[in-house]
Amino acid sequence: MSTIQNIQQPIIKEMEEFETWFRNSMRSRVSLLDNIMHYIIRRKGKQMRPMFVFLSSKMFAPTSNSTYIAASLIELLHTATLVHDDVVDDSSKRRGFWSINAIWKNKIAVLVGDYLLSKGLLLAVENKEFDLLQIMSNAVREMSEGELLQIEKARRLDITEAIYFDIIRQKTAALIAACCAAGAEAAKTSFENVEKMRLFGEYTGIAFQIKDDLFDYGSDGESIGKPTGIDIKEKKMTLPLIYALNHAGWAEKKKVIYTIKYLNTNPKKVKEVIDFVVSSGGLEYAQKSMVEYKNKALAILDEFEPNEANKSLRELVIYTTERKK
Repeated sequence: MSTIQNIQQPIIKEMEEFETWFRNSMRSRVSLLDNIMHYIIRRKGKQMRPMFVFLSSKMFAPTSNSTYIAASLIELLHTATLVHDDVVDDSSKRRGFWSINAIWKNKIAVLVGDYLLSKGLLLAVENKEFDLLQIMSNAVREMSEGELLQIEKARRLDITEAIYFDIIRQKTAALIAACCAAGAEAAKTSFENVEKMRLFGEYTGIAFQIKDDLFDYGSDGESIGKPTGIDIKEKKMTLPLIYALNHAGWAEKKKVIYTIKYLNTNPKKVKEVIDFVVSSGGLEYAQKSMVEYKNKALAILDEFEPNEANKSLRELVIYTTERKK
């Protein structure tokens, strides 16, 4: 499997220049905000979303100012949602760093998220990139709906497989879909190509989320960077669990749902749910589903010229589904 550094090769110059673009897009004259922006930049992750933007754009045309604007828009949106998510989830850590709300409290964190979102909107408007603005606005709406749908369903634990896919398509895949659509749009390719790339991103995002679901069941031993059973403790109905419940008898199903609702902080009981999912074939089913979405994403890339950017996008899809954490 390729490393992130290898995948970045066709856009290495763009990724370096993007850091300056992104830093400039976050600037504020309020010193408190500026300090927080510097803190956010210092704790950046793998930056996979800008990579999706640049590679999707370079598949069709050389990188332009529009591509940098698209990548900055997406990263501003993504950062805003992470800041707000930490408030919603009452999280004190993000990627090993203290979260904004842990250091500066919830009120400031919410305002920082709003500020980042407004900076993204203004960046699009000031540069008259209205098509990019529409792609981004749709992604914000989808992600908000997905989060609220998940919260609504977590109360009753009545998530079907169809609802599960609705949630992850909106909550996770919508942002990666927006990355790929925005990249293609920035390259001024046809509407048909933009839509194909949006669908490519959606399939990739769904496969990415199913992979995350599998991590929660310790399907890769000690190499996983995420503790097992977190989703169960948070009453999240993921694909392996949904499959296992659908194939359980009435009494067993009732017992498992009771455990998730009322005994989800008991490590022994959480382990029992994990064992139930494993023995029911839930992991194999989710793995098979993930591979199906990965292959659907790769099939879309087959429709385009096999250039360097296309090759790296293919490797990025494989990376997201074969990663160890």
